[in-house]
Amino acid sequence: MQTISMPSLASQLRYEIPKIKLCLVHEGQTPKNLFALRTAEDVQEFLEPLRFAAEESFVTLHLNAKHEVIGMHEVSHGTLASAIVHPREVFKAAVLANSYAIMVCHNHPSYAQVEPSAEDLDVTARLIWAGKMLQISVLDHLILSPNQDCYSIRANFPALWAK
Repeated sequence: MQTISMPSLASQLRYEIPKIKLCLVHEGQTPKNLFALRTAEDVQEFLEPLRFAAEESFVTLHLNAKHEVIGMHEVSHGTLASAIVHPREVFKAAVLANSYAIMVCHNHPSYAQVEPSAEDLDVTARLIWAGKMLQISVLDHLILSPNQDCYSIRANFPALWAK
């Protein structure tokens, strides 16, 4: 009796593991003087154009240990009433930028009174939790509006940071 050897399944399937390279790309020159954020008003001044955007956008400001802005990332550009935000997308750029802390901010394009939605508070709580896991502090979540000063979720809901 003659034995026929069959090639193993592993030798039949050739799979190459894709190599992925992540890099941080600076758009423009590295600033000589970094802008330090000390108050919600500093952030409002820094993000002034966002107040008047026609659609909702969610941005993160990446900060060094002195709370100076070392980068900015638009996490989500949404519709008139919403922008999808996931912690993975928020912290991906923050990790690449070697951020010590982040400030998150979004705008409400309508001229209505600015109040955080239940979704805003839920996203904030998830970002604070994820930031603690990554040791990147979430200093505040601000909401900007065209007709009034910025709304600080930390100032109005400090219990979210106490957990």
